[in-house]
Amino acid sequence: MDFFSFVKPKNELESSPDAKQNVPFVPEEMWVKCPKCNTLLLTTDMEENLNVCTKCNHHFRMDAKRRISLFADGDSFCEHDADLTAANILDFPGYDKKLEKAREKGKESVICGECLIGGVKTVLCVMEGGFMMGSMGTVTGEKITRAFEYATENRLPVVVCTVSGGARMQEGILSLMQMAKTSGAVKRHSDAGLLYITVLTDPTTGGVTASFAMEGDIILAEPNSLVAFAGPRVIEQTMRQKLPKDFQTSEFVMQKGFIDAVVSRDKLKKTVVKLLKMHGYGEAAQ
Repeated sequence: MDFFSFVKPKNELESSPDAKQNVPFVPEEMWVKCPKCNTLLLTTDMEENLNVCTKCNHHFRMDAKRRISLFADGDSFCEHDADLTAANILDFPGYDKKLEKAREKGKESVICGECLIGGVKTVLCVMEGGFMMGSMGTVTGEKITRAFEYATENRLPVVVCTVSGGARMQEGILSLMQMAKTSGAVKRHSDAGLLYITVLTDPTTGGVTASFAMEGDIILAEPNSLVAFAGPRVIEQTMRQKLPKDFQTSEFVMQKGFIDAVVSRDKLKKTVVKLLKMHGYGEAAQ
């Protein structure tokens, strides 16, 4: 007898066709994989931890409405200019379809309004990365400009949370003009002696970085956020040089003096409230 050809008889109990069906099914929406440490995280745990990895502190991107709730006291947020929406003003091919799909995430790439932050009346602008990667179009610039003009007229501080891939190419030079337009509004707000705080989140790039994102009196950023004008791959391909480790992260940019502080998400509101009160808004900080 050839012992090497011996095959164990199949056991029907061991090879039940329903075995796979008995494996517990876990829906994909119940968990998310951290891109930094590869840990599988329950969605509920993520939400409770402000979309921050409970293992490695990686900050996931956050939509505008969730971020507004992070800063605004209770239901104090009152949106301004909600009726302003982008249009295909240059008749750019395919732009109408892109806008239609983007509106599943929101009306525009920024939400502006007025709220209480730690009891301090403040103008709050939050960019929405889900709307065409937070790109800056004519309506984006108009809403931000109006927000600063309202804050100047009513002598209110401004807090802007940025996330953007840059200027919106489908609107051409009209998009690039928003850099000067918003910067002018920021300057008039500054000339009035009013406070402007920016919070840079991942990613903040292009024309937004080159204008209002880096014009704050105080510039904060979330950990490990990409903060740049041109992305690292573009720079490497242009210069044909390998860039330093962690190049263009918020920590790297802070070392170069362009950011005042890198603040974790759970401490952002407390930090902003302290800064507002230090500058004479609301009750003085204790």
